[in-house]
Amino acid sequence: MTGGSESLAQAAHDGAARVQDVDVLILNAAEASAEHMLRADGYLFVFPENLAAISGGMKSFFDRSYYPCLGALNGRPYVMIVCAGSDGRNAVAQAERIATGWRLRQIAPSVIVCTLAQTKDEILAPKIIDTADLSSAADLGEQLATGLQMGIY
Repeated sequence: MTGGSESLAQAAHDGAARVQDVDVLILNAAEASAEHMLRADGYLFVFPENLAAISGGMKSFFDRSYYPCLGALNGRPYVMIVCAGSDGRNAVAQAERIATGWRLRQIAPSVIVCTLAQTKDEILAPKIIDTADLSSAADLGEQLATGLQMGIY
């Protein structure tokens, strides 16, 4: 809603797209479905933390997709980036538990990008993600895509 997660997702997408012979798709959680999950070889989840939890849009995606994908994604690689105002650990724990249920393989530690937004105005303001965090997101996307392209994951 304020652009932080979108910026990080775009950076991760752009990093993955640097790898030849790998198809990269970026989807908003509202557009994503179990069918997308079943067709993909790997996943980079990027979402905001809202009220110390997975954002509603991402939670809805997980709710819609969990059971249709259960037992069908075993061993596929994933990483995640959470854009948080102050903490992000609970959102990461929730999403990692879902990934564990799907039997996905985490290829790198989850990343929390903290915007330090604490007041109502700061929380609602557009988020500008610093260059270092965007570069790290791009590198994570490239790492996932490279591992898929090389057959490591």
